[in-house]
Amino acid sequence: MEGTLEMSAKERERLRAIEAVRERRLTQQVAAERLGLSVRQVKRLCRAFRRRGAAGLVSRKRGRPSNRRIGRAEQRRFVQLVRRYYSDFGPTLAAEYLAERHGYRYSVETLRQWMITAGLWQPKRAARRAVFQLRERRHALGELVQIDGSNHPWFEQRAPRCCLLAFIDDASGRLQYAQFVPVESTRAYLQALHAYVSHYGRPVAFYSDRHSIFTKHDPEDPAPTQFERALRALDIEPILALTPQAKGRVERSFQTLQDRLVKALRLEGIASLAAANAFLPRFLARYNTRFARAPLDSRDAHRPVGMPPERLDWLCCEQFPRTLSRALSCQFRGQLYVVDTGGAPAYHLRHTTITVCDPGASQPVVLLHAGKPLPYRRFDKHALPPPRVADDKTLDQLVDAARHRQTKRSSAHKPPPHHPWLKPFKDPAPRQTPST
Repeated sequence: MEGTLEMSAKERERLRAIEAVRERRLTQQVAAERLGLSVRQVKRLCRAFRRRGAAGLVSRKRGRPSNRRIGRAEQRRFVQLVRRYYSDFGPTLAAEYLAERHGYRYSVETLRQWMITAGLWQPKRAARRAVFQLRERRHALGELVQIDGSNHPWFEQRAPRCCLLAFIDDASGRLQYAQFVPVESTRAYLQALHAYVSHYGRPVAFYSDRHSIFTKHDPEDPAPTQFERALRALDIEPILALTPQAKGRVERSFQTLQDRLVKALRLEGIASLAAANAFLPRFLARYNTRFARAPLDSRDAHRPVGMPPERLDWLCCEQFPRTLSRALSCQFRGQLYVVDTGGAPAYHLRHTTITVCDPGASQPVVLLHAGKPLPYRRFDKHALPPPRVADDKTLDQLVDAARHRQTKRSSAHKPPPHHPWLKPFKDPAPRQTPST
């Protein structure tokens, strides 16, 4: 046979075996065992070799399109859907939404190749990364909960930047709690702590970074932060990470959320904190179904709260010490508070230190003495100016507010046309000199 015949390694192995059978150096049984075929298939190959020679052992499907090939029209339809709705989605996320909303039933890799061909996706090169020693997950749910916040344009250009607080269980990778807040602050974390403990109970430990919300960096100030004080009162161990890589569970989750959650909010048309927080439970259920895993130990390490709800409310507030005067009064945030004793003498309260619990959100403060609330009357005074102290997580919000205020103040007011200043100036009639 003239010309060139292309054969694969598997087909060349079959050719050698069939030639050996034809030359009676091998039996059909031995050739079948060597090729991993049945004797019936070896007989079929011998007949094909006798009729067409070596070409009879070459697959006839070579060079022909697969019978399982996806039609061009269907491929173009899904690529157009990606270009129209999911142009900045990755192949994995785009395949999930296509399967959920448009009936896509093929693999992620198939869609990846389509997107690369259409110029909708650029293959990523493997970047060299620093190698860190791996740490095994904790065994039970609630043993270690990683907490952090991510300041990100979650609503893209539809609303200002905000912060997403997230509590992620280390054993399962489950996103236990998430909440959108205007800025990452102590009060926001205290409210998140209250919501988490009320729903799940008290975990063994919280794992966070070394931000000033979680620890103080002044060695001469031994007093705990507000958040650390609340954790100690709830018997929850606060643990600090030395590097961002040490709490990689929550860091990697934020990378995923900054991709998936941003696009989910866009598809839902959400542009406010209230709507986003209402949408989060549905998204968290879907996220945990996709990424969470079962812990090694089925037991739950969360403990009951073990205190009345009002005491938990007080613990999860910002608390400040104040000393009562002889008149049983104290000042807090520009307000004067007087303890109301109902006319009964209360000499034992003079010059004692009480705790002022500030829940925020326009709620009344609570004055505590020996763990019990004190009745009081409030005397309004001039409000103090807003604080000018900020950290790196609240600085942007203060600068934006100042810029908005200054721009509004400097905008020129255009007077109406009948304003006296806009009337043309008329020279007074020239003074006439009396004629002589």
